[in-house]
Amino acid sequence: MMSDSGSDEDITALTAEDRGSTESVRKGCDPLISTQRSKLQQRRAKLNQQINRELRLRSGAENLYRASGNQKVKETVALELSFVNSNLQLLKEELEELNSSMNVYQTESETVSVPMIPLGLKETKEIDMTVPLQDFISEHYSEDASLYLNEIRDFMELRQAMRTPSRNEAGLELLTEYFNQLYFLDQRFFSPHRSLGIHFHWYDSLTGVPSVQRALAFEKGSVLFNIGALYTQIGARQDRSTLTGIQNAIDAFQRAAGAFLYLQENFSHAPSLDMSSPALSMLVRLMVAQVQECVCEKVLLNTQDNNLNVLLQAAQEAARVSDVYSLVLQAMSVPLLKDYVPFSWISMVQVKTHHFRALAHYYTAVALCDCPGMSDEDDDEGQQIKALIQIHTRRPDKLDLHDPEDKRRLGKAHLRKAIIRHEEALRLHGVCKMLRKMDILQEVLSHAHACSLEKYSDIDQEDDFCEVAEAPEIQSHTQQKPDIKTPDFSGVRVTDIFHRLGPLSVFSARNRWVRRHACLLRGEAGLGLTLRGDSPVLVAGVLPGGCAAEAGLREGDYIVAVNGADCRWAEHAEVVHALKSCTERGLELDVITIQSYEVERRTNLSPTAEKECQSGSQRRAGREYERGSSSLWNWSWRSGGASKRLGNTFSLSFGNFRESESMF
Repeated sequence: MMSDSGSDEDITALTAEDRGSTESVRKGCDPLISTQRSKLQQRRAKLNQQINRELRLRSGAENLYRASGNQKVKETVALELSFVNSNLQLLKEELEELNSSMNVYQTESETVSVPMIPLGLKETKEIDMTVPLQDFISEHYSEDASLYLNEIRDFMELRQAMRTPSRNEAGLELLTEYFNQLYFLDQRFFSPHRSLGIHFHWYDSLTGVPSVQRALAFEKGSVLFNIGALYTQIGARQDRSTLTGIQNAIDAFQRAAGAFLYLQENFSHAPSLDMSSPALSMLVRLMVAQVQECVCEKVLLNTQDNNLNVLLQAAQEAARVSDVYSLVLQAMSVPLLKDYVPFSWISMVQVKTHHFRALAHYYTAVALCDCPGMSDEDDDEGQQIKALIQIHTRRPDKLDLHDPEDKRRLGKAHLRKAIIRHEEALRLHGVCKMLRKMDILQEVLSHAHACSLEKYSDIDQEDDFCEVAEAPEIQSHTQQKPDIKTPDFSGVRVTDIFHRLGPLSVFSARNRWVRRHACLLRGEAGLGLTLRGDSPVLVAGVLPGGCAAEAGLREGDYIVAVNGADCRWAEHAEVVHALKSCTERGLELDVITIQSYEVERRTNLSPTAEKECQSGSQRRAGREYERGSSSLWNWSWRSGGASKRLGNTFSLSFGNFRESESMF
């Protein structure tokens, strides 16, 4: 279902000529379609708005209470605050119930399997960027902003579609495409010297508490969070009764863990709790635990044959799952998250911890009691006895596993432990209101409990007066460790929507330039200048006293138009040909002079930094931007909500354009 791709992080932009055939046609889900999931998203969005309104009311009432000196007013405000807090608590509980609706995202298969824990998407408000982007185009690029209305509309439509991605590969591509486009938007419009005045509104995925930031990094981080959340939903819906379904679920949860880990390692000062380091660490552990659960389920597919090695492997895998869920429970219990994580999540993790520990004891008991008799070969028998001993954390006391009766006693002891664990899992399931609504979970737990009781009844003997054996714990082990997969952004090719503004190495929000007009006449000694590079062509040298010098051209100027024809994206040979056509009437040149030549290697919340291709053929064929894979992206925000962008800054020397040079 999902392609396995590497972790090289680059974005390849397509040519303008190719754009017609590759332009994004992806659309989000229609929010008006009455599917179970869309209804859930609509209710969540409505609750987010109500919570936001109640928070504003509470803030205003608290300010009035502090400012007022009238006792009657204070009493009235205090009463109003109690109503607001009560409403807010009810809304948050309703939202928690929605976010805990794991049934919506589970597989539609009729097979019985333990439900997984998916994550709902973060909601965001619609934003109109038309005026801010037009103003920036007019002021910074000195262009007619009305000519870029189509590009602005395309970007806003992409963002609107991104708000409701479909729960499949197309939805992931849509989110990744928008994430990649944010890199170009950042380079084109987000200057370190001014703010666009665009505010990004995102709601916490679990509590619905709104956060507002002007930092584009917040937008990027929220989109990346939704990529991870969508992977959890895709993993939860797989039919894990088949090997293919299990492999798809493993891949999805590994990619979700990779997205959350990437966000945790490169994101700082999160304005919402769901993107804080403790929350992301907890989500990574949860995804790893669900991967381990799928690995265990893959082994359990082969336990029907009562093969000793398979049963022992199943027992160790189940013990491993129980151990990793115990770590998840610890991560959920830290002070910052204790009251934040939904109770249904905590209950589900507790249930799985006991359920899989019970399965570990059950399959050990089956291996002890039901496997075919030991081989007549002494070596084989010794190996099997050794395996039965080594599966325990310590050697069973006072038991000789060569003796069938002692094996039966040890198996019976394991079944007693399994039954106790099953009963605790059922008790925890009954405590949680949300889990009680999950009939499939009740069925799985009850079936496993019944199997242990039946096995215990089969091996129990009425005249068994021997001392009760004590079963050691099972040594956890796995044959397949989770492989956390870093997000691969190169799988979705994107076109810089605003490529008509010019090559990004020069025409970016970080650079400032002055545009000048020059009339160039050919003299007896030629034009008197040297050209180098492509897109745009650089004036690498000017002959003192020559025609170019008299026209006002300087070393370091870029030629952006010849006789009114735009040549910002032109190859070196094209500009040379245009200059050679100079007649006695001369040439009209438009050039720009960079005042502050900073080409920042952007690392804030961008998977990669830009490295623009220097080949003329590549520039014409592609306007392709390659991003290196070594950079990280951090972000924080200054007071007032503006972002502080961290990254490496370097100057691009003219010597980088040596691949093509012409002198006139």
